[in-house]
Amino acid sequence: MKRLYFASAFLCVLGITYSQQGQQETQREAFRKRSIDAEKTGLAEDFRGVTTDGKVQPGLFPIRSTGVSTGPVRKAAKEFLSALTEAQRTKTKFAVDDIEWRKWMNQDFYVRQGVSFMEMSEPQKQKAFGLLKASLSAKGLQLSKDIMRLNYTLGELNNNDFVRYGEWQYWITIMGDPAGNGPWGWQIDGHHLIVNYFVLGDQVVMAPGFFGSEPVIAPSGKHKGTAILQDEQRQGLDFLRSLDATQAKKAILSSSKAANNALGEAFKDNLVLDYAGIRCNELTSTQKKHLLALANLWVGNMDDGHAKVKLAEVEKYLDDTYFAWIGESNDKSVYYFRIHSPVVLIEFDHQRPVGLRHLSSNAQLPDHEHIHTVIRTPNGNDYGKDLLRQHYALHPHGAN
Repeated sequence: MKRLYFASAFLCVLGITYSQQGQQETQREAFRKRSIDAEKTGLAEDFRGVTTDGKVQPGLFPIRSTGVSTGPVRKAAKEFLSALTEAQRTKTKFAVDDIEWRKWMNQDFYVRQGVSFMEMSEPQKQKAFGLLKASLSAKGLQLSKDIMRLNYTLGELNNNDFVRYGEWQYWITIMGDPAGNGPWGWQIDGHHLIVNYFVLGDQVVMAPGFFGSEPVIAPSGKHKGTAILQDEQRQGLDFLRSLDATQAKKAILSSSKAANNALGEAFKDNLVLDYAGIRCNELTSTQKKHLLALANLWVGNMDDGHAKVKLAEVEKYLDDTYFAWIGESNDKSVYYFRIHSPVVLIEFDHQRPVGLRHLSSNAQLPDHEHIHTVIRTPNGNDYGKDLLRQHYALHPHGAN
């Protein structure tokens, strides 16, 4: 009788396991189909870039020397590739002009290419983080790691669903050859974390970039207390509050914030978005410095030297920069804001609950625990594509 009992119990466990495996396979197949549909729609048009009217403003991004070495990034990329197996390298490497650059999405269901942290050994993970460390500032590296940790927290808060969420569900691809002298770059792609890092000589373009999370503060679990985007949230509100009544009236597009408002997320490479809000030539010198410091919270995620180069570029066009706001301005308000110029587009958005919908008192309204932020380089230089175009004009296609 005992043998029959244990056999029956064992078969029940196997039945549950097989049932769970079946559900997971069904879920993965659904994700695959959604990914195909998203790509088909998002990549239907050839790349043009973010513009205000469908026309790229030329001459904004000349090939030049920045005086900031990209040697450390190149070295870290070579070491990362060397640490991979031949099979891993094969699926990680793409041509520098491959459409793989544009195949990213901040949502969890997206089926990604490259090598994932899940399949890396510990030494390989260290080399992967070495690449991030060489490319990003200390702040940018910490933010990236914390987003990954918060994705684990999201899994914990969803009955330990680590099929859908997890700390290591992030993929790296390398475009071009970091061992050569030509243009190349890398991408990390996963839920709420995307970095595109293009290199030409000593020039760097780190865009599009996506940094977000749900939750943004871990309330419990393995990474309890981990928090992100709190400075961005607070300083955005502080900047709005620095405006006088006349300025605020121009900046605020709507005081009602009941939906998601971010516009430049995945597969929006050809977004047409006119300037809106208050133009910075209407700001005081103190307010201009404040806005530049706010922009630097995103620009400053790249390595310090190239961040200074990019911030100088943003400052050059500061009087042509616009600040727009949606929402109210109380301490507990939810809101959206953007900084938009010929050379940068930054968005911050409180979003409706998705992964934590089951814990929300009102899942129809945005909250402070789900934040999306985006940084792009308008006028054709996302992914460094304008630099690459100019490079190919000077050299035979594909040559160094």
